[in-house]
Amino acid sequence: MMIALDAEEVCLLAPAKLTTKLKIAGRRADGYHLLEAEMVSVSLYDEVRLFQRESLSSSRVSISDPGGLQAMGFEMREIPQGSSNLVTRALALAGVQADIELVKRIPPGAGLGGGSADAAAVLRRFGHRGDVAEVAALGADVPFCLQVDRAKVRGIGEDVERLENEKARFVLFLVPVLSPTKAVYHAFDELGVGAGATDCDGRVSNDLEVAALSLSPTLARYRDFISSFVIGRPQMAGSGSTFFVPGDFASHGLGDVHLASGIPSMVFRDGSLVVLGLEVREVTIGEVVATAGL
Repeated sequence: MMIALDAEEVCLLAPAKLTTKLKIAGRRADGYHLLEAEMVSVSLYDEVRLFQRESLSSSRVSISDPGGLQAMGFEMREIPQGSSNLVTRALALAGVQADIELVKRIPPGAGLGGGSADAAAVLRRFGHRGDVAEVAALGADVPFCLQVDRAKVRGIGEDVERLENEKARFVLFLVPVLSPTKAVYHAFDELGVGAGATDCDGRVSNDLEVAALSLSPTLARYRDFISSFVIGRPQMAGSGSTFFVPGDFASHGLGDVHLASGIPSMVFRDGSLVVLGLEVREVTIGEVVATAGL
């Protein structure tokens, strides 16, 4: 049984997920990959706006792009607007009927868990009728995004162990390249175990980076461009396509910052390459709930 929304409009915040470490620990018989990862919630937010429905027809889904990501080359049209949208599926799992507007600031295919974050925001607000497996079936990042914090994540994403908040800051570099998660995992399998990228100390920091680069070779051009103006090696976030470095703009000697939706941002260009830099900080569940006014 579905229930109507309990207010004319409900606005939820969905913080992005940044995967700072990622190791593929194995693969289950059903094909799902087993992870050993560290993830952190950061202050880049989608908004999920829910409205009362006046009919029993299926939920209407609209997408807003206030930052002009589509104009910069990000594939915003790849976001599903029907029953396959993760917010629509999360509402069904919560037993709530509503029309949906997604205010998207987290691009699709960026490795930042935007769709999972949106779905988790719904489940966090309304609860759900499913078990852990059903929640994880929405998306491997949904269990972490439900929690909102820093955590170790294992299994296929369902085993989430909270870690102490470090109040860290990061600069995210969003590049207009769609990096499909399933295709990246397939490329990883094709390349074989041990094809991960290493950090400056020689430790593997992201097992999927080389696979993502092999799938979308243009990402290497973006990585090299970013490397030319930051301190240290930019690391890929999850399955890509976002790169990141620890610290803020000032610590990398970068100026001329302006605010986009309250987030310090810069646009970097090199010929045909366009990169959107965002300075973000680690956030907690308490902060997200308080900010949303819940």
